[in-house]
Amino acid sequence: MCGGAGTRLWPASREGWPKQFLSLLGPLSTFQETMRRVADPAVFGRPIIVTNNRYRFLVAEQLAAIGMEADILLEPLRRDSGPAIAAGAAFALKRGGDCVIVALAADHFIADPIAFAGACRVASATARKRQIVTFGVRPTRAATEYGYINPGRQIDPGVFAVDKFVEKPDAKTAERYIAQGFLWNSGNFTFEADLFLDEYRIFEPESATAVVAAVAAAGSDIGFVTLEPEAFARAAAKSVDHAVMERTTRAAVIPYGDGWSDVGSWQSVWELSPHDAADNATQGPAVLVDASGSYVASNKQVVALFGVEDLVVVASDDAVLVARREDGDGLRRLVQTLKEKLPRVTEEHLKAHRPWGSYQAVDQGDRFQVKRIIVKPGGRLSLQMHHHRAEHWVVVRGTARVTVGDEIKILHENESTYIPSGALHRLENPGKIALELIEVQTGSYLGEDDIERFADDYHR
Repeated sequence: MCGGAGTRLWPASREGWPKQFLSLLGPLSTFQETMRRVADPAVFGRPIIVTNNRYRFLVAEQLAAIGMEADILLEPLRRDSGPAIAAGAAFALKRGGDCVIVALAADHFIADPIAFAGACRVASATARKRQIVTFGVRPTRAATEYGYINPGRQIDPGVFAVDKFVEKPDAKTAERYIAQGFLWNSGNFTFEADLFLDEYRIFEPESATAVVAAVAAAGSDIGFVTLEPEAFARAAAKSVDHAVMERTTRAAVIPYGDGWSDVGSWQSVWELSPHDAADNATQGPAVLVDASGSYVASNKQVVALFGVEDLVVVASDDAVLVARREDGDGLRRLVQTLKEKLPRVTEEHLKAHRPWGSYQAVDQGDRFQVKRIIVKPGGRLSLQMHHHRAEHWVVVRGTARVTVGDEIKILHENESTYIPSGALHRLENPGKIALELIEVQTGSYLGEDDIERFADDYHR
């Protein structure tokens, strides 16, 4: 499951590029690390990924970068984890074969993938006895950001019936839960696909019927599986815990060791990052003097801290966050306020990723805008037209094939062209290296919605 937005990791995580696709703890994203954990064909089958339609090319690109393939299901709209897992289960049954499923969130950190694969084997054996097994994490602190599970009687070696699920507690209650042997609820599960859907039908019959219908009538779009929109929209947006796990009599839990995190806040990122002698963690250019217990991340700008403690400072191209490191709930309130007052900074970065490459705003003013555009080898933009702006293109690196009206020409480094307002045009990279160019837009309106597409490789 990788369709969420991760608002508590703003400004790095945004709607257009959420946390599961960020490289927060190393060279790979948490999505890529999750995929690598299920890459052993001796344990796991072909993955099924359920994601938002908006992230389909991000998913495909990051899979290709680690040499993996999967069936990618596209949700036409978000419906929370319950329908997402149900869709994956229904698709697994439609695909055939062994339908014991491990359902994983794409944004979690697990320190020991070998131990995790062993836990999946144990959970699978219990799942074949018609149980829905959840992974419970042994707590390392009285966390208030997680739900908890109270394990009951043992039903298999190392596996227990679930006595009850409880919601996120306050600090005092969390301490009591830990003293009583409660586990953190990780939100990851193992089950037989048909059993999970049967339980879903018992508790959420209309939603279950809608999801199964959406999978049965699913289409295909350049290799992606597109869930039928009208049917999927009839499913209620509900977490898997509320839809099934808190109501079923078949819930079991396998306690899992240390080294797990949902990477749900900058506090979590700080905890998982290497620390210096003063308990600071940094990513990117940073200088800290007489500072302690702080986390700093920056794309380009040098961030300097002096005489402070327990802060998080995150600098992106267009926003800077300064906050108390432990106040994840406060950051959620901040992002909600930003959505109301400055929605753009919660939705997209200055660098916008597209299936053909990326573009980044460099400068803008009254009636002009400058962008840096990168097109992958073999990539091409749609055949398009703008009604309110003209464009000047200057090639900085690589080779461009440019269509303007009926004319097609090749541009090399240091060459340029002009596209008048209203002209049908297209940009392609026929070369073997990335094409980089500078685009200068001029006109009365420069919004991204001033685009009329006539042909597009990516079916937008």
